[in-house]
Amino acid sequence: MARAATVLRPGFGWLKAAVFLAALVPFGMIAAGAWSGDLGANPVETLIHHFGDWALRLLLATLAVTPLRRLTGWNQAVRLRRMLGLFAFFYASLHLATYFVLDRSLLLEEILDDLTERPYIMVGFAAFVLLVPLAATSTNAMIRRLGGRRWRALHRVVYVAAAGGVIHFWWLVKADVREPLIYAAVLVLLLALRLPSVVPFLRALPGRIRRRPAPG
Repeated sequence: MARAATVLRPGFGWLKAAVFLAALVPFGMIAAGAWSGDLGANPVETLIHHFGDWALRLLLATLAVTPLRRLTGWNQAVRLRRMLGLFAFFYASLHLATYFVLDRSLLLEEILDDLTERPYIMVGFAAFVLLVPLAATSTNAMIRRLGGRRWRALHRVVYVAAAGGVIHFWWLVKADVREPLIYAAVLVLLLALRLPSVVPFLRALPGRIRRRPAPG
């Protein structure tokens, strides 16, 4: 067992490094675009949408880790969850900071008007606020301080934050809602896969199909 662990760790280390670099690619893309002046006719809007899109994608990727582990039995996948979650918070923070600083120039009156008059902004801001304590308690020290049960209960708020992110995007788009619908469908699927009866059924499904008698 010890020898197997030493064989597996380097491979997983490479995977973790690859996921880390992949999660940085969206930031690198936008940095390259800013350096070359290729952010479109409205650079601020491009930044806001780019960071928001990747925050939501990585948040859904974070939620996909547990179903992936249950379906495949690949327990090491859990070790990627924290990193993906922190990257989701990183891009959500950039999304919000771009809106506050570049779009609204830190003018509190305009920001408050947006929060009260544009429901999608209020929902998006609420979703971000829910992510703050999750990011703040993501360390091993905070897990020990809170205790496993309380820590898990707190981090279930991520489901509400993800739903808020999807609604924020949906209400923002208004007309062509195909992309928000895809995110909503992915979220519903990931939540459904957390139901105790769903994952065992899916894991047993290939065997049931193989045992099914041939027609005729």
